[in-house]
Amino acid sequence: MALDTTPTSLRTVVVTGASTGIGAATARHLAAQGWCVFAGVRKQADADQLKDGATGDLRPILLDVTQSGSVEAAVQTVAEALGNARLAGLVNNAGIARMGPLAIQPLADFEAHFAVNVFGMLRVTQAFVPLLGSDKFRTGPPGRIVNITSVGGRIAAPFLGAYTATKHANESMTDTLRRELLIYGIDAIAVGPGSVKTPIWDKAEAANDEQPYAKSDWGAPLKTFEQVMLKGGRSGFDPVEIGKVVQTALEDPKPKARYAPVPNKLTNFTIPTRLPKRWLDRIFASRFGLHKPD
Repeated sequence: MALDTTPTSLRTVVVTGASTGIGAATARHLAAQGWCVFAGVRKQADADQLKDGATGDLRPILLDVTQSGSVEAAVQTVAEALGNARLAGLVNNAGIARMGPLAIQPLADFEAHFAVNVFGMLRVTQAFVPLLGSDKFRTGPPGRIVNITSVGGRIAAPFLGAYTATKHANESMTDTLRRELLIYGIDAIAVGPGSVKTPIWDKAEAANDEQPYAKSDWGAPLKTFEQVMLKGGRSGFDPVEIGKVVQTALEDPKPKARYAPVPNKLTNFTIPTRLPKRWLDRIFASRFGLHKPD
């Protein structure tokens, strides 16, 4: 991939995981709104698809959040385009999700979630903090970090334990980063979407088909859960709606610490996050057939 290091006079943002879904929609939306967007993808084909039909200054870059060398190369590309200016924003969106009961989910599968969703997020954040504001030789206002978390960062659903564990971690890391980076004026904001029309759940379904869960004691409840998640993922918000929230988080003079763009927010987020945990246990049990044996 021929990387564009042309100097930019626009506000500049880096978006990880921009091949599809929320990342792609956010990258295209911000570019159309006047941002210079470095959009992290892992393959040239994804870069070509992302650019197709896009408007504004959208610059795909090869970026694998699990590989230090890839991250360092991306930082160098962005730094050259910035000159001595600061990076205005970093959107940590890259993530994976695979369904499975924690009691029997392979540890390698669990670890893969953390490699991308947690260690990848921190690796990228640490690498870009100097461009965002810790490098005192750079000019301009300090930038903002926007971490894409999830409803799962507040509500631990069954069969998504690996995913929700990482999203709980992302929520905590965002709060810690915001408090620690006050010394540089760098803000850190969480955006926790609910159901979004994104390929992540189709990928999760395909991955689950390869696992032996169907013959496990959780086979029937997991199948019910899978269908509910897929239905929600196919009828949820358009990803560009999350991109608009990200824009608000980046541009609002007084941004919230956390945004929750969730369909049917009262029943899907507000009430469940306030119910006693045992009540929520019973709701999940009833909905997905998770009952004690007689």
